[in-house]
Order: sequence, then structure tokens, then C-alpha cells
Amino acid sequence: MNSQPSENKMGVLPVNRLLISMSLPMVASMLVQALYNVVDSIYVSQINENALTAVSLAFPMQNLMISIGVGTGVGVNALLSRSLGERNFKEANNAANNGIFLGAMSSLLFVLIGLTVSRLFFQVQTDEQQIIEYGYSYLSICCIASVGLFGQIIFERLLSSTGRTLYTMITQATGAVINIVLDPILIFGYWGFPEMGVAGAAVATVIGQSVAMLLGLVLNLTANKEITISLRGFRPKGSTIRRIYSVGIPSIIMTSISSVMTFGLNKILMAFTSTATAVLGVYFKLQSFVFMPVFGLNNGMVPILSYNYGAQKKDRMIKTIRLSVLYAVGLMLLGLTVFQLFPRQILALFNASEDMVAIGVVALRRISPSFLFAGFCIVSGTVFQALGNGVLSLMVSIIRQLLVLLPTAYLLSRLGRLELVWLAFPIAEIASVTFTSIFLRWIYNRVIRPMPETPLQ
Repeated sequence: MNSQPSENKMGVLPVNRLLISMSLPMVASMLVQALYNVVDSIYVSQINENALTAVSLAFPMQNLMISIGVGTGVGVNALLSRSLGERNFKEANNAANNGIFLGAMSSLLFVLIGLTVSRLFFQVQTDEQQIIEYGYSYLSICCIASVGLFGQIIFERLLSSTGRTLYTMITQATGAVINIVLDPILIFGYWGFPEMGVAGAAVATVIGQSVAMLLGLVLNLTANKEITISLRGFRPKGSTIRRIYSVGIPSIIMTSISSVMTFGLNKILMAFTSTATAVLGVYFKLQSFVFMPVFGLNNGMVPILSYNYGAQKKDRMIKTIRLSVLYAVGLMLLGLTVFQLFPRQILALFNASEDMVAIGVVALRRISPSFLFAGFCIVSGTVFQALGNGVLSLMVSIIRQLLVLLPTAYLLSRLGRLELVWLAFPIAEIASVTFTSIFLRWIYNRVIRPMPETPLQ
């Protein structure tokens, strides 16, 4: 058994300094992640608008992969950090090794999907043959080679669970830089490489993910001394897997719901014009610059919150939540300002036609006011998950995306005016912040308030 320190930094360092030190590397790596997502689409848009539309239509399936990987990682993160807080090192190791196993099983699922239903996925969304062929070549590669995605997510979560978020920045940045460098080379066939078009974007993506996965494995084996990764004689442990998925499954379902929502929105927008679908895809890429830093903040917050929950340090938990909400709202306000002032300049990056600019400027300005509430809702939802009440996050997500956003978008589309459809986003966010506030108060009264008072460090 590895020797263990008397107290992990998550239980003793000043909260603000701890949150910033753990979150900044994650925020930086998430920004790089967002950058390569956007660069992917910028290069693809140089082929033609149908190529950009195909990548946009692929987003729900890609999001589903990420949802399962991140949801599993959230469950591993929460269990591992809580076990360390409780000084239960055996269960921390069980969480790590079973998490790796679950990531591998998730990858096998998407290999099967990639081999069987990739083309059908596009055929049910559009009749445009070029879009179908572009989409099939892109998505099938991303699914069949998804081991890199799932491995990268799991190994990064193991590092962040023990407070080593700087290493997660290194793995994410490495994968992203490789993707950015390979994108133009493989898409357009530079330096003697074959011109692969949209498929080249997919190949660049999976190569970057695979390198990041291998780097994450090496860093866990050499630098993550608080856990022991060993698959020798490994057998899946049902009780550990249940504990991982008690947090992870609500997170998976919650984030997967956005795949259903996006798929439905794509169908609604395609009834107007495929250009509107391309605009929605561009929006999701652009908003990642706003949302990814908040997710990075969350990744820094979760181990702090889970550790101090396990250690029963109430005041540190409360201050962590308050500071996280404050920083998240500030990031969202910055994003709102950029979307309102510079939509035309942003869309120009994607080789946008006049028609796409006309649709996109209205879309970005009407959707972005929802950012005002989203920061608070994202942090609060992560608090629910970290404290073992992920079902509340799930309920908010269902209400926002399936019960409000999608039906509202459909009803507004029936009025025959595309510009009205975008209003479904801020309307849904109002519903989200209302229910999130109610649930956060309930969590405070039920879980945090009854804990013993502890001096804040």
C-alpha cells in the first residue's frame, strides 16, 4: 500500500486559493478543448456549407459519447475524492480501477454503434446525399476509434480526483494541439498526406484523443501516488460500480438529454433551411468558449466539495459553492457581452454566406441572454451530483430541455418565423433557474445545514 499524507490539501488550504489553483489548469485546458472544437468546424467550413452542416448534425451522437464518458468520470471522481476524505484508500483504488473498466466497456458500445447505425443516423435527419456521406465518414470514425475519448476522460478524472489538475491540463492541451495541427494537414492533404476532407477532421480528433489517453495513463502511473492502478487479477466489483453510477447515471442521462434536444432542434430547423442547422452547430461550438471554462471550474470544485463532504467540513463546502457560483456568473457575463457585440465577426470565421450571417446574427443575440442564468444552474447542478443527489440535476435538465426548450421551439416554429425559434433558449433558462434555486435550498437544508460547524481555514 502506498504511504499516505496526513491530510490532503483539499482539506486544509484556504478555499479561494485552493479553488483557483485547482480550477485554473482545468479552465485553461477546457479553453484549449473549446478552441480545437471550433478550429475543427472552421476548417470543415472551408470545404462547403454541407460539410459544416454534416458535422453539426453529428453533434448529438458525439455529445452522447462525451456524456457517457464524463458522467462515468463524475461518478468516479465523486466516489474517489469522498473515499480519500474518509481515508478509505481501498475503496479509492476500487473506484479508479473499476472506472477504467467502465470506460473500456463504453468504448466497445460505440464501436458497435459506429459499425451499424452511423449512416442511418444522418438518413433520418436529411435527404441531402452529400450531407449524409460527409456525416457518415466523420461519425463512423469518431465512434469506432472512441477508446481514446473514453480513456482520456477517465484518466483525467483520476488525476483531478486527487487534486492534480495541472496534469489534466497537460493531457487535454496535448490532445487538443495535436488535433489542431493535424486538422488542416489531413483535411486538405498538406505535406504529402492524402486529402481526406471531412474524414480527415475525424481522424485528427481521434489521434489527439488517443495520445491524450496514453499520456494520462502514464501520469497516473508515475505521479498519482494516492491511488494504485493495477488490472492484474482485476474483477469488476458490483458494489463499487453501483456507487459510481449512483452519481454517474443521473449525470449521463442529464447530459445525454442535450443530445435528444439537439437532434429535435436540428429536425425543426431543417424544415426552414439547412443553413439554420449549420448556424445551430456553429452556436454550440462558439458557446463552448463560454461554457467550457465553467465546466473547468466545476471540475476543480467537485473534488474539493466531495473531499470536505467526506471529512464533514461544512464551512469549507459552503464557501466553495459560493465562490464557484460567483466565478461562473462572471464568466457567463463576459460571454454574453461578446455574443451581443461581435456576432458578425465571429460568424465570419466559419466562411459564412450572407444568408448564414443574416440568420446567425439574430440567433446569437437571441440565445445568449440565457447565459445570465446558466452559470448558476451549471454550478448548482454539479453540487447536486457531488453530494450524491444527481437526480435533482437530472430533473432540472429534463424540465429545461425536454419539457420547455424543445416544445417551445416547436410551437414557435409553427408561427413560420425562424427568428422566433431562438427565443426558446432564454425561456427554457428561466425555468431552469427557478427549479435549480428550489432544489439548491432543499439540498442546503437537508445535507449541509445539519452538519457540525467547523472552523473555516
